[in-house]
Amino acid sequence: MSTNGREPAAARNVLGGPLALCSQQPLTGFFRTGCCDTGPHDVGLHVVCAQVTAEFLHFSRARGNDLITPRPEYRFPGLKPGDRWCLCALRWLEAYEAGVAPPVILAATHEAALTVIPRAVLLAHALDVQEDAGTV
Repeated sequence: MSTNGREPAAARNVLGGPLALCSQQPLTGFFRTGCCDTGPHDVGLHVVCAQVTAEFLHFSRARGNDLITPRPEYRFPGLKPGDRWCLCALRWLEAYEAGVAPPVILAATHEAALTVIPRAVLLAHALDVQEDAGTV
């Protein structure tokens, strides 16, 4: 609840709509709600809903962020290619620049990603772009 007595605004995606669910299996998100929502404590900005690939997972491990090995103490099951996961915006951009960015789900990617990643880049890597949609 906000201090002015009103409910906080619902999270929005990069297309301007309501933020959709990214994944419940495995359960993702900074808050482990299944959504790529963010807040003041999310310094990594875990807002890009991506369908991870083997290439990306190996890239991330080589950069010191092992997303393959399970870490139950952090409620982290370990990822395999095809899983959807809320990635840090800067890591996704780094992977893009290295040519190994995984595809994204725009409806489940928080609008905060646009502070780091150009909209056109996200659109070019989208799994959920509708060819004839006026919004994309």
